[in-house]
Amino acid sequence: MAEKKNLMTYEGLKKLEEELQELKVVRRKEVAEKIKEAREQGDLSENAEYDAAKDEQRDIEARIEEIEKILKNAEVADEDGTGKGTANLGCTVKVLDIEYDEEIDFKLVGSTEAKSLENKISNESPLGRALIGKKPGDLVVVETPSGEMNYKILKVTRN
Repeated sequence: MAEKKNLMTYEGLKKLEEELQELKVVRRKEVAEKIKEAREQGDLSENAEYDAAKDEQRDIEARIEEIEKILKNAEVADEDGTGKGTANLGCTVKVLDIEYDEEIDFKLVGSTEAKSLENKISNESPLGRALIGKKPGDLVVVETPSGEMNYKILKVTRN
């Protein structure tokens, strides 16, 4: 079965590559040193430092594997390929929440980059899908578990 492509922004790709480099070059060495120091303390069966270092090593290796899998299937979105003022991956979209009369900025990113607390929303989320291809002045209706949300697009900017 073919693996799903991870659509992402160039910025997101660079961040993952930098994190992978940090994990492989710096963090692996730090943990190896911690394990070595813990081993030198003697009996490993009751050595909390050794257990903690081994757990940390396992977590680092799991994250490295996860990032490598994401990067293997990464596809950088053509952020310049869409028309000017049209919402697409890599854009920041300023919307007006019609119900609450509140302006909100959302950055459209790939699913691996999404961070709702930073208003980075996935192109695969209901709101992200609704925003893609829209222009300032367009009205967007999004179905959510709590009901319909209505937004008006005020501005679309490239980052």
